[in-house]
Amino acid sequence: MASLWSLMEVLIYLFLVAACGLLSAIIFEANRRRLNHSHVEAPAVFEDPNTLTQVSCPSIFDPAEKYISLVIPAYNEEQRLPGALQETIDYLQERAAKDKSFSYEVVIVDDGSIDGTKRVGREFSKKFSVDNVRVILLGRNHGKGEAIRKGMLHSRGELLLMLDADGATKVNDLEKLENQIHAFAKKESSGSSFRVSDIPVAAFGSRAHLEEKALATRKMYRNFLMKGFHLVVLLTAGPGIRDTQCGFKMFTRSAARKLFTNIRLKRWCFDVEIVYLCKRFHIPMVEISVNWSEIPGSKVNPLSIPNMLWELALMSMGYRTGMWRVHT
Repeated sequence: MASLWSLMEVLIYLFLVAACGLLSAIIFEANRRRLNHSHVEAPAVFEDPNTLTQVSCPSIFDPAEKYISLVIPAYNEEQRLPGALQETIDYLQERAAKDKSFSYEVVIVDDGSIDGTKRVGREFSKKFSVDNVRVILLGRNHGKGEAIRKGMLHSRGELLLMLDADGATKVNDLEKLENQIHAFAKKESSGSSFRVSDIPVAAFGSRAHLEEKALATRKMYRNFLMKGFHLVVLLTAGPGIRDTQCGFKMFTRSAARKLFTNIRLKRWCFDVEIVYLCKRFHIPMVEISVNWSEIPGSKVNPLSIPNMLWELALMSMGYRTGMWRVHT
């Protein structure tokens, strides 16, 4: 009996040591990231693929020059990017042909790819001009959140859309988000003439309507992990958005300016931080069902869950303790 108590004491001691170690690591990393947003003022350039000259990179604080910017993060997407990119540009060119006031840019952010992603981006930029297709190189892999943040901070659109490189969501679904933003902005505007870019609104594409079908076809352990993740997200960011992880989101320029100068998470859970910051800034959010299909080659796997939980722990510690200050 005495040996059993001794064993339990050792286990409790080891648990407390592990818990203290984990808590210390979370506090250390959260504190280290408290100024993680400060690099946004670092200069950035695009390379013109035709002349190989450096083109000045715009800032989110500059006036809008385009109607819409599409930001595509890409990490080792040599195989999936060309098809999705061609479909996207075909749609944008078709809209531009019908409406002369419609202007666009596609910003591809290469997140340290080691395949031919950079080459694919440069080929499209050369074909469709650097004014319409631009490539930002991050040099090394930082994570999807960091890639999107970098693209958003150097886009020129009144509206800014983030979308995945695999084309899982059809690009013409952006009209659903666009229409909702315009409707809300018109309702919120004080006068008859207004710029949609000046009214902070966020529109989130959602796959929540597909959840029942996904639960029926997905493996049991994946359903368990996903339900558990949704519970943690609910506790971290609060209710309001059913599908935080859909990679199809649109922001007005003023909303993007507030959100992406504050975001600190670099990988999968930056979406949750966006929801949290929208609530902090009182930015209206609308969730809209979009068409979505699973494309082979997903970067998400069961090993991504611990990384997601780690980032959520950092976010909770950072904001709840005041280490992560929100800059306006």
